[in-house]
Amino acid sequence: MRIVFSCGGTGGHINPALAVADAVRRREPNTAILFIGAENGMETKLVPREGFELRVIKAQNLRHSLSPSAFVWNARTMALMRTSLRETRRILREFVPDIVVGTGGFACFPAVYEATKLGIPSLLHESNAIPGVTTKLLAKRVERVMVGFEGVENAYPRPDRVIVTGTPVREAFIYMDKEKARASLELDSRPVVASFFGSVGARDINHLFVDFIRNMGEDFQLVHVTGRLGYTWMTQELSRLSIPFGAGKPAKLLEYAYDMPSLMAAADLVICRSGASTLSELTVSGKPAILIPSPNVVADHQEKNARKLAETGGVEVLPEGGLNSSRLLKQTKTLLHNTEKLDKMAEALHRAAIFDSTERILELIKRFRKGSLAR
Repeated sequence: MRIVFSCGGTGGHINPALAVADAVRRREPNTAILFIGAENGMETKLVPREGFELRVIKAQNLRHSLSPSAFVWNARTMALMRTSLRETRRILREFVPDIVVGTGGFACFPAVYEATKLGIPSLLHESNAIPGVTTKLLAKRVERVMVGFEGVENAYPRPDRVIVTGTPVREAFIYMDKEKARASLELDSRPVVASFFGSVGARDINHLFVDFIRNMGEDFQLVHVTGRLGYTWMTQELSRLSIPFGAGKPAKLLEYAYDMPSLMAAADLVICRSGASTLSELTVSGKPAILIPSPNVVADHQEKNARKLAETGGVEVLPEGGLNSSRLLKQTKTLLHNTEKLDKMAEALHRAAIFDSTERILELIKRFRKGSLAR
């Protein structure tokens, strides 16, 4: 079998594809797997790191703004589209896949669109509670739309072609040992809080966490992932203010969590955004969380994701607007001191988890791949 995975932009689009691709590689090692992504996207780091071949195209996202700079950016995006479609068509003709699986992001559109034009069976995964721009544009063209949440079928033009699969995560999120994870991160027996806000980072959140670290005390340990654009500033700012951090200190900073399963396993409580891929990782890991949805995403989908998961009782939601470090620190300590509540939150998340998401997607790949008799 020959499979193309197409994804890009954020880890939330890339990691589900990697989870499925890894499962295919382990179970059917003779399968040829190719990723198609954008030349400047995170996929250029994450995909090769996992040992998969990646072909890149010239593509960039749309900016949802009426500003002059956004207009210029979007004009370039549309100009690049013809090039990206042409590049993708050539890649598909060379690789000759049996199926194309898109997991979202702007880099996903050319591959799935061209595959449907070439008659190659295609599947599309939407992890968020509401469909993104790419999903809306492609939903009518693909064999099936796979979704991460139940009860969202009517948001699509062909509800009969929507299948709830959940959002796949790597098996390590389910089976990682807590003590081994803590040892790998050089953490001791005190409660651990893990905080992360995307691969790039969130400037205002990093500013908030400077005060959070200043006042957190030594009752618990914090591993804060700054993101690519925040690490240098935050380390310099903490040093300038003489706030201790690093190995052996209550707070530790990482630029990027390449081993997210270990970080999640080590934590007693997580503070993070509410991207759908992250929420799926929280549920299968059974990790209570304080969610701070990003206010800067299309259609406010992180807020919708967060509220949907909050219905289970496994997470608490704090809007970013008006949030300060003292309120977040108070909420954090209140939860850490209430172990009974944390246990109940963990149980609620496990009940909400879809543990066989990867299996469901693998079955659809087998069903719809070119030449399959099981459609």
